Amino acid sequence: MSDASGAPQRVRVTADPDWYAPAGIALGIRVGDLVFTSGQGPIDEHGTTVGKGDFEAQARQALANLALVLKNAGSGLDQVVKATVFVTDIARDQEAFARLRAEYFVPHTFAESFVEVSSLADPDWLIEIEAVAVAG
Repeated sequence: MSDASGAPQRVRVTADPDWYAPAGIALGIRVGDLVFTSGQGPIDEHGTTVGKGDFEAQARQALANLALVLKNAGSGLDQVVKATVFVTDIARDQEAFARLRAEYFVPHTFAESFVEVSSLADPDWLIEIEAVAVAG
């Protein structure tokens, strides 16, 4: 996939419904064989926060969203090469996410940043995950 100049084409990754469309944000962008996702939060397909106050429920929803975006781009969690995980309480959430990482990312050999932030896009969110993956 390239444009007339030979540069890789940028293709917007969507879902039906696209939970980020109302905000004017792409769920992800595929450029050649790489997929760059927007941060995936703990929201359902209608944009409603899932699992308020429950880190594991929120992490599972964010991971499910990430998996769907990658699938729609022709990739998957097993093709992730870099993930950035944002949490609001690293001391509370690090162990739980380590278990989920081992469950969702097989193989789980990729670069990762695990970062505590003071808040996320929605004050009820406890986690947000973005990734870069290979597609093809």
